[in-house]
This record gives sequence, structure tokens and C-alpha cells, in this order.
Amino acid sequence: MMLIRPPGVYRPQADTRLLVDALNEADVPRHSRVLDICTGTGVLAIQSARARAASVTAVDISRSAVAAAWLNSRLRGLDIELILGDFRKVLHGRSFDVIVTNPPYVPTAVEGPPRGIARCWDAGHDGRSAIDALCRLAPQLLSNTGMLLMVHSAMCGTDTTLTRLRQVGLKTAVVARASIPFGPVLRRRADWLLARSLIHAGQQHEELVVIRADRP
Repeated sequence: MMLIRPPGVYRPQADTRLLVDALNEADVPRHSRVLDICTGTGVLAIQSARARAASVTAVDISRSAVAAAWLNSRLRGLDIELILGDFRKVLHGRSFDVIVTNPPYVPTAVEGPPRGIARCWDAGHDGRSAIDALCRLAPQLLSNTGMLLMVHSAMCGTDTTLTRLRQVGLKTAVVARASIPFGPVLRRRADWLLARSLIHAGQQHEELVVIRADRP
């Protein structure tokens, strides 16, 4: 899919493709209300709209990302609601049948909120700042028959995500995995990640997982 991607907006890559495949295989009912959190270029929102969702809402904290998603959807004649803001704050009182999300999940040594392009991937010392917020909010955002699909790196703790989603009453499973070579960001951080035991000596690949959570 050819997409407009301004500077500072996440480029769809292996994790995006893995999540798109999981969404396509999830047998999402037509006319579902879909929410795409951390939409970036809007690729997952576009896929959902093409699958004849009843409505698609996409949210991102980046003004450039929201603009890109708006342009990419309108160029395809798709009506997608775009929301600019932190997903933790802008979705109160709303519920959705399907939530898809590719949140920031890369561990970082940098203190404080990430800036610039790093907002696309930096997520605290354990890579879980956005993931944990999503786990907490999922029950509030999902309809009575809702489903969440989230992709992240296994170095963030696959079992931790499964446990935290189960603790809030959701049925969970890993529905897709992929092993990919380290990109530039992880290669630059390899020594720090090794020192924190987030990777092992000589590791040059990371495992990506897609986690599905459903109302029981």
C-alpha cells in the first residue's frame, strides 16, 4: 500500500504487517466499530474501513501522524474519524468492537517523555509504558463482545502482557509471531539492552508477537 508519510511518522514495517495479517485472520464481523490506537500513517484504520467496518476511529498523539492518516484515508475515499491526542485521555466513555494497536514498545535509557520521531517507539525503561496503559484501559474501551489485537516485541514481556490482560477479565492468547533482524534503533541500544538482560549475548533478532484479548 502506497502511503503518504511525513517526517516524524512511523513507517509501516514488519510489526505493522504482522498485525494486518492477524486482523485479516481474525474474522472480524462486518459493521464492527473499530479503533486504531497509535495509527501512524493510518494503515490499520484503512484496512478496517476496507473490510466494511461500521465505523473506524483512529487516534495518535502526533499531529503529523493524524494529518497523514487523514490524507491517506481521504485519498481512498474512506471516512475515518481522526483524533489527535493521548489515547489515555481522549477516549473516555466510548467503546469499540475491535481495537487494533501498534504502540511504542522499545525500551530506552532516556528519562522523561520521548520527543520527535522517538515517540513512535520509545516506551520507558522496560518498553511497557504504553502497553501497560492499554492493558488497564482495554476493559473500558471494549464492547461486551469486543476484541483487542496488539503487537509488540517479546523483549517487553509477552507473559506480562497476557497476565495483565487476564487480570482485568479478558481471555488472551498469542495469535502470531515473527522473528526479524534488529533495526537501527535496537542495534544502537544493544549494549544497554544486554546490560539490562533484555537480550542475550550475540542476539541480533527480536521476536514480535500479536496478542489477542477477548471478552470471555
